[in-house]
Amino acid sequence: MSIYDTLNEQQKQGVFTTEGPVLLLAGAGSGKTRVLTHRIAYLIEEMGINPYQIMAITFTNKAAGEMKERVESLVGFADSAWITTFHSTCVRILRRYIDRIGYDTNFVIYDADDQKSVIKDICKRLNVDTKVLKERTVLSAISSAKDELISPNEYSLSAAGDYHKQKIAALYKEYQQTLKKNNAVDFDDLIMKTVELFKDCPDVLQSYQNRFRYIMVDEYQDTNSAQFELIRLLAGDRHNLCVVGDDDQSIYKFRGANIRNILDFEKYYPEAAVIRLEQNYRSTQNVLDAANAVIRNNIGRKEKSLWTDQGAGERIHFRQFDNAYEEAEFVADDVARKKRNGSYQYKDCAVLYRTNAQARLLEERFIVEGIPYDVVGGVNFYSRKEIKDLLAYLKTIDNGRDDLSVKRIINIPKRGIGAATIAEVQDYADEKGISFYDALKQADEISTIGRSGAKLKPFVDMIKVFRSKLQVYTLTDLIKDIIETTGYVRDLEADSEEEAQTRIENIDELVSKVASYEETHDEPSLSEFLEEVALVADIDGVDEDDDRVLLMTLHSAKGLEFSQVYLTGMEDGLFPSYMSIVADGDAEIEEERRLAYVGITRAKKELTICCAKMRMIRGETQYNAVSRFVKEIPPELLDNRMPKPAYRDDDLLQPSRTKPAAVLTKKRTAAENKPYIASAGTKMGISSFGSLGITKGGNAAGKPDYDAGDRVSHIKYGEGTVLAMEPGPRDYKVTVDFDEAGQKIMYAGFAKLKKL
Repeated sequence: MSIYDTLNEQQKQGVFTTEGPVLLLAGAGSGKTRVLTHRIAYLIEEMGINPYQIMAITFTNKAAGEMKERVESLVGFADSAWITTFHSTCVRILRRYIDRIGYDTNFVIYDADDQKSVIKDICKRLNVDTKVLKERTVLSAISSAKDELISPNEYSLSAAGDYHKQKIAALYKEYQQTLKKNNAVDFDDLIMKTVELFKDCPDVLQSYQNRFRYIMVDEYQDTNSAQFELIRLLAGDRHNLCVVGDDDQSIYKFRGANIRNILDFEKYYPEAAVIRLEQNYRSTQNVLDAANAVIRNNIGRKEKSLWTDQGAGERIHFRQFDNAYEEAEFVADDVARKKRNGSYQYKDCAVLYRTNAQARLLEERFIVEGIPYDVVGGVNFYSRKEIKDLLAYLKTIDNGRDDLSVKRIINIPKRGIGAATIAEVQDYADEKGISFYDALKQADEISTIGRSGAKLKPFVDMIKVFRSKLQVYTLTDLIKDIIETTGYVRDLEADSEEEAQTRIENIDELVSKVASYEETHDEPSLSEFLEEVALVADIDGVDEDDDRVLLMTLHSAKGLEFSQVYLTGMEDGLFPSYMSIVADGDAEIEEERRLAYVGITRAKKELTICCAKMRMIRGETQYNAVSRFVKEIPPELLDNRMPKPAYRDDDLLQPSRTKPAAVLTKKRTAAENKPYIASAGTKMGISSFGSLGITKGGNAAGKPDYDAGDRVSHIKYGEGTVLAMEPGPRDYKVTVDFDEAGQKIMYAGFAKLKKL
């Protein structure tokens, strides 16, 4: 039996159509990775193509690693094929040729924190008030410009007559000059500089065009304009380009993704073969019917409809709660119940939400219930202070031109080198046109620093010694030597704070990471290790064998699947967001709807959709209607009837089964769309703080008629004993040990406990 006999007919078309441009429209869970890996195997095994001539690009290390493993399991070898990410591909090219456009090949890659530090310093130098023009705004504008391959000079020309843009143009120009001086690039530069290299050096481009006869791009709907140009250049005149994606899952516009790349593929390549993968192998039909019904309301899409032969499955569970506390409590209780009765392991469950801020209440409830969990997208391991400090040592050893790294560690651990001394050294470096580290080496010639110069020489000598040891040491030996010589861990051991021990454990983990890197690479190098670390994404760090519930934003969930998915906060004003509701045109709402589609299609067996009538957002009590995306799901697919709206909401009528929802949805003005926001105590038909016995000022309006030690009853949990009462700014927090349900923490106004 051939390995290709397991494919369905559309998948086979995707595998066997090897010549010319191919657009694979792969719906969620339709086996696109299977098609890509079998396509690579077919090229190697059946067509005799050398793996060296094949390139497959995706977005995450996790996806690239999985793809490479699958190809090797099919054909036994694929080492010379480039199966990697966009950024890794560009780093590999730039490491070899970036000197052709004015950089050294041992450049460093700046992360978001590094970029912010550079911009902060530039704003100070150029007297830019960061309260008026925030660093984040500047960096976002620079990133957007690079996504569109707009250089500082081009940006400056486009800013004529716009004072705000002119300021950003000046900062952009200075930012790029600083990066080049430091022999550094940021993530956007990796793509932009590779395109620049190809356009400035046709011989380099031709060498890669000759090498890669077959190019495949995964998640094509997430590409930006710069990535499109990179792929277009590599594909050249041969046009053996296969792109795989789903326009219905294009959710990264805020990162620069351009949905037109996939929607207009046939305009760029009129001869393209278009193949639709619509059979889903992940979810039940009820989940797919819900997803199809929601996404059908988008106009800017390529028509497709997912189906499965795995049966209808359970209906979608819909639950509406009075407030966000009850929502979080329900999710935690439901996860705990399903774990107890053996329905699912913790790792089979995921809780998805629109914004990171929603995680707090969920975390609190999971802690109370004793449920192990991980928050994806929290502080990245490599963003922790102690890890960035040690990586800065490694970067300084590898590339002394990186002023940012040298300045970070010059006084860590403390060496008595103050800010005034650092400023004098920087002035000298600027005057001489040299790097900060080179200026340190010439400290004896800087008359203005006086006796402080004596403190700089030991630091320079230490870096020199580390560099010489690198010639004979392993990387593991080097990192251990840095830790020992600098006394970094000794300082932490002398610290009595509990956090110090956690930081030491993180450092131990970094040493393990270095050792693991050396074990898995035939020719390990410091530059390559730093490069690998720089390209790690949040989701790459998730351990699939760890039995924990994952909490994450909908954006982070893309590409993942879980047996049980909880979609929380499904309310108009939160999801879709208020800004997308009031925006001109349909583009913003359609992006939000695609995000809802992604969330729904993460579920394999069960999908639970939750919302709250009342939620505290940015310190204000907000009352929202049920999300329009929930109302776009046919009622027969839900196991709970939709509630009647508490106030007029006739523009969100359930779509007809015979007419597209877009026809029935009436346009609302911004004022009509605005979520109702009330201060505590506002009188409304829905529960408000006033109805909870809480005063308008926000203080507790009187203690309940029970106290610690009293027996009480709850409508859901039955009888129990009050363990503790804690007054809060707006209500009493009550801890109760229920006879059947165990210990719960709740607010008195919401709990409605009755004293027995």
